[in-house]
Amino acid sequence: MAWGSATTVGPGSRPGRLKVFLGAAPGVGKTYRMLDEGRRRFMRGTKVVVAFVECHHRPVTEAMLEGLDVLPGVPCGHRGTDITELDLDLVLALRPQVALIDELAHTNAPGCRNTKRWQDVEELLAAGIDVVATLNIQHLDSLSDVVEKITGVPQYETVPDEVVRRADQIELVDLPAEGLRRRMAHGNIYPPEKVDAALSHYFRVGNLTALRELALLWVAGRVDEALRKYRHEHGIGRLWETRERVVVALTGGPEGATLIRRAARIVDLPRALNSDRAGGTPVSGGDLLAVHITRSDGLADSSPAALAGQRQLVESLGGSYHSVVGGDVPLALLDFARAQNATQLVIGASRRGRLRRLLTPRGVGATVVELSGDIDVHTVAHEHAGQGRRGAGPGPGLPRSRRVAGPVAGLVLPVLLTVLLRAVSEPLALNLTSEALLFLLTVLGVACIGGVVSALLASVTTSLLLNHYFIPPLDHLTFAEANIVVAQAAFTTVAVTVAAIVDRSLRLNRRAARATAEAETLTSLAGDILRGDRAVSGLLERTRETFGMESIRLRPREGERDSGAVSDPAPEHETKIAIGGDSVLVLSGRRLSASEHRVLTAFAAHLTAAVERARLAEAAAEVEPVKAANRMRTALLAAVGHDLRTPLAGCWAAVSSLRSHEVDFSPEDREELLATAEESLAKLSRLVDNLLDMSRLQAGALTLRLEPIALAEVLPTALDTLPDSPPQAHVHAVTHGLETVPDVLADPPLLERVIANLVSNAVRHSPAGRPVTIGASALAGRVELRIIDRGPGIQLADWERAFEPFQRLGDTDNTTGLGLGLALSRGLTEAMGGTLTPEDTPGGGLTMVVSLPAATVPVAVPAGQEARTVRRRPETYP
Repeated sequence: MAWGSATTVGPGSRPGRLKVFLGAAPGVGKTYRMLDEGRRRFMRGTKVVVAFVECHHRPVTEAMLEGLDVLPGVPCGHRGTDITELDLDLVLALRPQVALIDELAHTNAPGCRNTKRWQDVEELLAAGIDVVATLNIQHLDSLSDVVEKITGVPQYETVPDEVVRRADQIELVDLPAEGLRRRMAHGNIYPPEKVDAALSHYFRVGNLTALRELALLWVAGRVDEALRKYRHEHGIGRLWETRERVVVALTGGPEGATLIRRAARIVDLPRALNSDRAGGTPVSGGDLLAVHITRSDGLADSSPAALAGQRQLVESLGGSYHSVVGGDVPLALLDFARAQNATQLVIGASRRGRLRRLLTPRGVGATVVELSGDIDVHTVAHEHAGQGRRGAGPGPGLPRSRRVAGPVAGLVLPVLLTVLLRAVSEPLALNLTSEALLFLLTVLGVACIGGVVSALLASVTTSLLLNHYFIPPLDHLTFAEANIVVAQAAFTTVAVTVAAIVDRSLRLNRRAARATAEAETLTSLAGDILRGDRAVSGLLERTRETFGMESIRLRPREGERDSGAVSDPAPEHETKIAIGGDSVLVLSGRRLSASEHRVLTAFAAHLTAAVERARLAEAAAEVEPVKAANRMRTALLAAVGHDLRTPLAGCWAAVSSLRSHEVDFSPEDREELLATAEESLAKLSRLVDNLLDMSRLQAGALTLRLEPIALAEVLPTALDTLPDSPPQAHVHAVTHGLETVPDVLADPPLLERVIANLVSNAVRHSPAGRPVTIGASALAGRVELRIIDRGPGIQLADWERAFEPFQRLGDTDNTTGLGLGLALSRGLTEAMGGTLTPEDTPGGGLTMVVSLPAATVPVAVPAGQEARTVRRRPETYP
């Protein structure tokens, strides 16, 4: 198919559009669907190219390429393998209308312009070329860790979620688990020899079902985002009941937990009903959203500690917590609910007392119900309804001393002021206005001391004193004249009103200071948990110090045994807070205030998560040895199935041939067969010895006899044990350093095994004509032996994996052993007090460094194996 000349997309040209076929699992048919999309567009006259496709030798998929223009890829070499990558420059030069690109998460080979294929796609989109791509759900970055936990297979190639979210269309390609397994069994996905392994591992019914659910939920989330965007762009405020969304309004009051649990039950009801209709199959229900409206004027009456605990409860029930700032609480609440497309709203019955309901009969709840429109409103009764808000009265929140001093000041201070004014009024020529203002100032002072009740008492007292001593006729209480009565009433009203305003301001300041202190304390305690800086015992000690308690302990709910106790004197008072479902936090010492108790309750929710995390970590640590043993057993069975069978088969063939009476072998043939049998038995003996030594190392039962030994003495013996190839043909032992390094403290036979394994491994990976180099040096009481090869080397990320048992990184020859050489060599070296570490060889290759203590350095040796200080002159080994 011929294409026109390339054109460049200039400023203002539209970018390309991206369509992604998202597969729920490998083999569901996403590539087929992509090619089918391309064929349909091609039949409509659109210029379509297949920029890159992976058919995996599936005839049905390959047949879809017929008639489409398939572009050649760019040949690349990677780790000795020829691969083909997307030719980005060719696609940009041809400028098709649509490019079909498979495997969006693919990592390009080194040397390509971009690291990831999705970055190639973004270049094409920027150039105005539409792209149809494919992707499996397990390659989404946000889900890769979840998929690994489900399938046990790590995902190394991922795509950022935002890249896929920006796609203009996302089409899910899905199959039921059983349907996909049947497709696999029929050979439509993998070759027949791989079907059984795939069905018993990655393609298990549970894995496929979980992947399918992840895909459906992720796509449903994107559909929900698109719906909210559409309603916002078109100014649609009317409720669309696409799914149940329950919003619960929180004030930080004590009724919060009741409201949250009630809302959670409402959310679970449709889930249970749908589950019954589906024959018991779990069906996703609605969404739970908790919201706290913070007043924009700052006059909040909520505890940060209480809200933190309620947030923890919401999230533990699978909901989400939101905080919204608004000047009008009912309108802000309804605006949030409509923005979330909520179907139901849960609020608590009013906690306002009778007096406040008389003064302001229309509360938040009534306003919400009136303005809710299509949203169903649930008003939930609770034990705190009608009891008034904590801290609303004059007394609560003030120390006892100030609650006593307030009324006393309300009686004494006006009397003292009266005495003072009687003495100085005439000399200072004070008039009635000045005297009334001084009395008003006294009332404000009493309000600052004892609150509004004390101020009310002071205002009545000052009014009477002002009438008796300063309003003519003096020294008499006069209420006969209307002017005096009005003036007295106005003075009392002004005094009480101003005192109430001052009292409210002071209470708000105290609440703000209390809230700030609670927030700082909670942030400090929770920060240790979020950062993971402390263990549970450290968090308990920090909590004890913060609240000034004498002791703190975490004990089971039954109380049989304490754990994590921190000091334990005779307590004056105990405070108990539930931690999770089976533990109790007990603090002994002073009695906590209500504010401190709220902070502690909120922190307990965070501590619950820390305790659970510690338990999970402990359980994971207990399981890890079992997992390692299982991996070892699996690897052993896989290795033994081939590597032990190979020498046995060679030996059996040689012996059975010699025992045969049908063939008359010549002496040379008999000698060759005997040599084959001997060689096979020697190989089998080495494999069994390696297995036994590895088991002894893991069991800690390896017997060592450490003694000083010269490397020049060990090296020839070790090289002589190399199988199949004479060391002179491939090994060049560099003598620099061997003549001057001191003896090492080691077990000679084990050191020979280590050197032989490392040299054998280096010879096997070295190219022809590139000899292995061996050298030694001494540094800081240790001797380092280096075995250097010029082979392909090992990637830095795989260095530690190379020392795991049964690993053959980059080794395609499965006849050379079990993959125990490096693991056994490191274990033997460490048992002798040394280390074995890999290094890159300059110019390419791998260097194995064996570091052992020098024999002249005192080393702790097991009893009965004393190291003798023997000095041997190292011999030169050519």
